[in-house]
Amino acid sequence: MGNLIRSLFSAPGLRKEIHDRRSRLYRLAYSWCHDTAVADDLAQEALTKALRKGNQLRESENLDRWLFRILANCWKDHLRRSREFVNVDDVVLEHDASPEHLYGTNEIVSRVRAAVAKLPNGQRQVLMLIDLEGVSYANASEILGIPVGTVMSRISRARNALKTLLEQQETAAAHPTRLHRIK
Repeated sequence: MGNLIRSLFSAPGLRKEIHDRRSRLYRLAYSWCHDTAVADDLAQEALTKALRKGNQLRESENLDRWLFRILANCWKDHLRRSREFVNVDDVVLEHDASPEHLYGTNEIVSRVRAAVAKLPNGQRQVLMLIDLEGVSYANASEILGIPVGTVMSRISRARNALKTLLEQQETAAAHPTRLHRIK
């Protein structure tokens, strides 16, 4: 098995494997940090560490889970280094569709991102791994280094909190504050 892993990391096709996984790592990192530059740095750092420590991968079938774990550790390191947070409202979204479609899509995306950004970091991480990346509870547990029960409680709380936040946004949009004229 060790030779298989070594050949995976020395094979000419490795660049393609890394490229394929890089986009997933970037997408997951972006969902956690909401900053394109930071997400790019995190994905690059995770892949660099993976290449440097390729001999630690025990089974090639676990490559995605192993890379997600490395990315989660890179994210933790980044949070320790910098307590900075980028407001998702400042992120500019671009789309080639019609203005009406663009407005509707941006409105929905902005509301969901704003609601997700209000979630605690632990809930946000679990939500993005499970609901965005389709990772199983057991794999999310392994990636984040927390018990499966914690993953289950965090995803439940995250989904409930997200639902509540989105419902509050919808209610606020449906019933705008009215100004009264005072003489």
